Amino acid sequence: MSDTLAAPLPGGLAAACTRWLEAGKPLALATIVATEGSAPRPLGTTMVIGEGGLVRGSLSGGCVESDLIEQGLEVLVTGVPERRTYGYADAAAWEVGLMCGGSIDVLVQPLAAPDPAAGLDALLDGAPGALLWSLDEPSRRLALPFPLADEAGEWEGPLAALLGGADGPGATGGPGATGGPVHSVDPALVRRLAAQLAARTSAGETGIIALPADCGLPAEGIPGLPAPDAPELFLLVRRPAPRLIVNGTTDLAAALLAQGRTLGYDTTVVDPRSTFLTRERFPAADRIVVARPDRYLREEDEAGRLDHRTVIACLGHDPKIDDPLVETALSLPVAYVGAMGSRRTHHERIRRLLERGVITTQLQALHSPIGLDLGGSTPAEFALSVMAEVVAERTGRAAARPLRTTTGPLHGSIPA
Repeated sequence: MSDTLAAPLPGGLAAACTRWLEAGKPLALATIVATEGSAPRPLGTTMVIGEGGLVRGSLSGGCVESDLIEQGLEVLVTGVPERRTYGYADAAAWEVGLMCGGSIDVLVQPLAAPDPAAGLDALLDGAPGALLWSLDEPSRRLALPFPLADEAGEWEGPLAALLGGADGPGATGGPGATGGPVHSVDPALVRRLAAQLAARTSAGETGIIALPADCGLPAEGIPGLPAPDAPELFLLVRRPAPRLIVNGTTDLAAALLAQGRTLGYDTTVVDPRSTFLTRERFPAADRIVVARPDRYLREEDEAGRLDHRTVIACLGHDPKIDDPLVETALSLPVAYVGAMGSRRTHHERIRRLLERGVITTQLQALHSPIGLDLGGSTPAEFALSVMAEVVAERTGRAAARPLRTTTGPLHGSIPA
C-alpha cells in the first residue's frame, strides 16, 4: 500500500485504514462526541490521522484541525486517548477554537487493528449500523450492523459483555474480548440500558449516554478533561441514506436525482414510460423502476423501505400518473411531497385531488409549485431550488432567508 490515504481507495476509507493497520502503520481517530451551539459538523463526524502528514476528514472546516493533528500524533506515541473541548476563540491569534461560536468535544484515540466486528464501516464510511463504546475505555466497543437492533433483547447479551468485560457476541477489543477487566454489572441496569439503546438506534439518535454513578463501572476519565462524575458511553448510529423518489423522464428529473445524490440521498426514478428510462439519461439514479409510481410507493411502504426522511417529487406532467402518485404520497408519513407545475396547474391538481377524496389537511403538506423561489431557470437551478426547499423543511426553516439577515445559530440541527 502507498504511504497516502489522500486519494479515494477501493472499498472506502474503512478498507483503506484496514490495509494501513495490517501493514503495521498506526492511525489515530478523532470523533465529535458532543456539541453545543453552532457546531460546524454533526455528532459522530470522524477524522483519521497518521504519521507523515496523513489526514482524512475534517471536524470544523479548518478551525481546529491543526491542533487535532498534533493531538493525534501524540496519541499515536502514548497510546492514551485524549478528549478535548474546542470553543469560541478570542482575539488571541494563538488560541485554538471555533470561529462559529459553538463548541465541540472531540475524542482522539488510537485506532487498533480491526476485526470484522469492529464497526469501522459504520464509523468511517457511514455504512448502516450502530457502534457503542466507552468514553473512558474507548477500546471497549460493541458493533451492531444494519438492520439496527430495535428490540431491547437484541442488545442485552452484547451489552452485558461490553460492560462486564466478559466474552460475548459483538464485543470487540483487547482482554476479555472487550478490552478491559471484568466488572460486576447489575442485570437490571443492563435491561434498562438495552431498552434505551434500542429506542435510540431505532430513532437514529447519536450521542453520549451517562450511566448511573453507582453502576459499579469505573469512571477514570481521559486526559485532557476532568474525570466525569459517572461512566459515559457514546452511541454512534448510522442509518441507511434517506430516499429521494422522483417520478418523471425529463432533464429536470435527471438534474434533481443528481442534486439529491450530491446531498447523500439514495435515489430512485420511477415511471411507467419505459422508453425514456435509460441508464444514459439517468446516471445518478441508484435504481430505475418501470412501474406506476403510486403502486411502487405502496409496495415500498408495505415493505418498510420508506420512513420519515423520504422525499417524493412528482415531475411527471401527466394527471393520469401525477394525481394517484400525489394522493398516495400524501397518505404516507414521509418528509416531503412536491409536485411540479404552474400555479394554474397546481389549482387544477388541487381540485382533482379534492374530488378524489384527499382531505384539506393532507393537501396543506403538498409543496406545489415545487421548490424555493431562487429565480433560476436551468435544470440544475431547478434541482437546487427543490433540494433547498427540502433542506429548509427538514431543518424547520421553511421561510429561508439570507444568513446576513438572520440571527441565531448558523448551523441548523439535523433530525435523525
